[in-house]
Amino acid sequence: MQSQGQQMLETAQTLILKTSKRLNVSDEVISKLLNPNHIHTVDIPVIMDDGRTEIFRGYRVQHNNVLGPYKGGIRFHPQVSQEEVQALATLMSIKTSVAGIPLGGGKGGVVVDPRKLSRLELEHLSRAYVDKLFMHIGEDTDIPAPDVNTTPEIMAWMTDEYVQHMKSETETPNPSHKQLSEWAAAFTGKPVHLGGSLGRTEATGRGGVIALVALLAKLGRSKESLTIAVQGFGNVGYYFSKLASEQGYKVVAVSDSKTGIMLKDQAELDVVATLQCKTEKGALGECFCESGACRIDGGKTLMNDELLTLPVDVLVPAALENVINIENMKDIRAKIIVEMANGPITEDAYEYLISQGVIIIPDVLANAGGVVVSYLEWLQGTKNERWSEQEVNDKLHEIMTAAFERIWNQSVKRNIPLKEAAFEVAIERIVNEMH
Repeated sequence: MQSQGQQMLETAQTLILKTSKRLNVSDEVISKLLNPNHIHTVDIPVIMDDGRTEIFRGYRVQHNNVLGPYKGGIRFHPQVSQEEVQALATLMSIKTSVAGIPLGGGKGGVVVDPRKLSRLELEHLSRAYVDKLFMHIGEDTDIPAPDVNTTPEIMAWMTDEYVQHMKSETETPNPSHKQLSEWAAAFTGKPVHLGGSLGRTEATGRGGVIALVALLAKLGRSKESLTIAVQGFGNVGYYFSKLASEQGYKVVAVSDSKTGIMLKDQAELDVVATLQCKTEKGALGECFCESGACRIDGGKTLMNDELLTLPVDVLVPAALENVINIENMKDIRAKIIVEMANGPITEDAYEYLISQGVIIIPDVLANAGGVVVSYLEWLQGTKNERWSEQEVNDKLHEIMTAAFERIWNQSVKRNIPLKEAAFEVAIERIVNEMH
């Protein structure tokens, strides 16, 4: 039985292989696309609160850097494996290329359950990870970011550790503000007061809404009476829902890991009030919120699977991978799916839905807003500049819209779905830089 990491890697490599063959890429170049440039495996010793030393296994996979420095998050999770990190690094190369930004693909991970560590142990682990990989990262080399279970605070610790190393390496005990800004650009997702970018929190959700709006414009669909259901009410799903609502789109159902809600008669949910209510009550199922007022009996609670099969126009899986699969694919009624989670549709389900005329905005485009704003944070750091939130949002809009346009044009020109078009655009861009 394959592990989830092995499955992810096989799926990513199969997509690249199929796309490369369609584009008549040589076997030698295909081999370079499939195999990462470097796989760093480290054992990280951490002094625990009780004085003993525990060893944690860590990874940093640097997949491809022909377009620019490696870019990708670091996740802390008990299920982290080399295969999973390699798969995610591979997909980051595709995602940065799809977005049209001058960065490559990388990913990191540590096999750990961070909930079992104290704050001090977590800081020791974060700093020790950088100690082990210091020589392989940097603002012109490899730029890590937060991912699963890593936070701006963890990025702050890692950045500080990196800066201390740079002071020592360069024998610069009192670097200039400009020098510090450049060194700190080795990490993104930092707190704003330490060089993080405004607009980063909402960026992934915002990017997804930009992609959806661009698609609807191409299809000539008006926002009137268009209905949206969002599975996943975490950071990505919440900001997607909030920003879509603000632009006049009708979000009629949302769900978190425990339950989902829909108002009577598919009325429009008040997304902001719903989150406030959930935070206060601790449960989404008691938050039927409409126009600022919340009731505990104003609609219907849903199972997560049930939300996926609602008769809505747009379905947004924004939580976990493989939620749309061979078991429920024939029950999907939405005609547009926006993949805000990574890999929410299995291969079998994808082929079936495409054959039924469903339009899927693929994850490598739909959720690229996060990496785009990470790029903008890096740019601000390397230039020693600070941009307003409006400037960041405007640049995000420009980059995401241009990326969508390239993929739409490829899709029309080649008469292929958006996912295949996205991979073709990405691989062509990487291959052109290899020559």
